[in-house]
Amino acid sequence: MALQGKNVLITGASMGIGETIARRVASEGANVALFARSQDKLQAIAEDLQKKSPSSKVIFKAIDLQNYEVVEKAVGGTVKEIGQIDILVNNAGLALGAPAAFPDLKISDIITMNGTNINGLMFTTYAVLNSSMMKRKEGTILNVTSVTALEAPPFPGEAVYHSNKAAQEGFTNALRNELNGTNIKVLALRPGVVATHFHTQRVGYDKDMYDSFVDGYTPLEAEDIAGAAIYMLSQPLNVSIKALDVVPSAQRSLTVFDREWSKRNAQ
Repeated sequence: MALQGKNVLITGASMGIGETIARRVASEGANVALFARSQDKLQAIAEDLQKKSPSSKVIFKAIDLQNYEVVEKAVGGTVKEIGQIDILVNNAGLALGAPAAFPDLKISDIITMNGTNINGLMFTTYAVLNSSMMKRKEGTILNVTSVTALEAPPFPGEAVYHSNKAAQEGFTNALRNELNGTNIKVLALRPGVVATHFHTQRVGYDKDMYDSFVDGYTPLEAEDIAGAAIYMLSQPLNVSIKALDVVPSAQRSLTVFDREWSKRNAQ
């Protein structure tokens, strides 16, 4: 149990991949701090985790990551409540506006995506490093980016989200270099298509658009990504899985899908 007794902070922890990672690390014996905006969802998850993993400490902070002062206060409070942060999982993120092309997006959507996907990730990382990890010069930062960070998406409505994910990759790689001389790992986990609230929101809750997006194959589940995260976080100190792409086998690349996968592999 490599995560036994570790203190893990997870953003975007109220649903989907973030919630599932939280459940997995708690089951491994880690203490967990859940960050997201929804007070009710976080409280319900925290209470359930505490029942299922009574030996773990589980706390939550309902905050907006776009506000640095709020983030700094929440991270400081987390350190006081559960101790120094060993692992930060930057999972919070969202895509808005599809299928509208960039000129047709709402400015509010652009601001929200940039504020959450870039500023939120950097603010949380900055606060965790300065309140905890740099004091000991050790820890792990796992940034949940996306395969869209490496290739331009083939459909409209992704310009801002794609650039956000590319920025996250650049930040991850640069931060890893800047933390040379410490034992702080900086890792990137890149999901492909996953059946979560994220993708339904991404297409504006348009069922027909979502169904056409996953036509002919089965997307991954949040548990698949959580399993990959546990694998990356459980490596010994001298091993870093610097980056890991986890996609449905039918997703041959960002632009090529095997639409015959389900038919060919039907049991």
